[in-house]
Amino acid sequence: MPVKLEDRPIEQVREETVDKLIVNYSRAIISAEAFERRLDEAMATDTHQELVDLVADLPLEADTSYDDKKERSFTPNYAASGNSVDDKLISILGSNVRDGQWVVPKKIVVVDVLGSAKIDFTDAIFQHQNIEINVTNVIGNLEIFIPENVNVSSRVFNIIGSTENNAPSMAGRQAPQITITGWSLLGSVEISVKRTMKEKLVAFANNMREAFGMEKR
Repeated sequence: MPVKLEDRPIEQVREETVDKLIVNYSRAIISAEAFERRLDEAMATDTHQELVDLVADLPLEADTSYDDKKERSFTPNYAASGNSVDDKLISILGSNVRDGQWVVPKKIVVVDVLGSAKIDFTDAIFQHQNIEINVTNVIGNLEIFIPENVNVSSRVFNIIGSTENNAPSMAGRQAPQITITGWSLLGSVEISVKRTMKEKLVAFANNMREAFGMEKR
C-alpha cells in the first residue's frame, strides 16, 4: 500500500516535481517562461498537493539517464586525496584569488593586510571532507563563495571588523564541511553563494535542452 502523499517528506516531493519540470522543459513540452514560473512556485510552496498539481499535466518522467546527469552536475567535484594538504594566500597591499577548477587542500591560510582576497569554491575539486580556512585579516577584504551543496561555518573573531555568512549550509552530512577560523581587525569577511539553487537548476535545464537540440524559447 503506497504511503499517503501528505505523509511523504516535502523535500522529496519537491525534488520529484522539479525533476519532472526539467525533463519536460528539456524536451520542449513547456516554454522557458512556463518552466521558470512553475519552478518558482515549486520552490515556494510547502503543500504536497500543490507540488503534485504543478506537474500533473506533464507527460514525461525522469529516468536513470536523467538521474545520472543530475548527479554529475550537482554533486561536489571529488578527486582522490593527494599531497594537497595546505595552501597560503598572502595579500599585502595587493590581491589574491583562488577560483576555477582548483584542487582544495585540507587547510588554507589567508593573510590579508590592506589588501583583498577571494576564494571561490563554486567549481573547485574537493579531496577532503573537512576543510579549514584560517584567516588573519588586517584592514582587508576577504570574499568566500560557497556552492549550496557544501556546508560552511564561521568562527572568525572580529576586532572592530565584520563577518557576514550568507551561505545556507543545508547540504547533507556527506557534503564537504568548510570551517573558517582566525581573526579580523578593521576588516571584512563575506561568505556567500555565487549561484543560487534556482540559478543552478535553470542552467542545468538549459544544458539538458541544448543536449536534445532544442532551442530556448
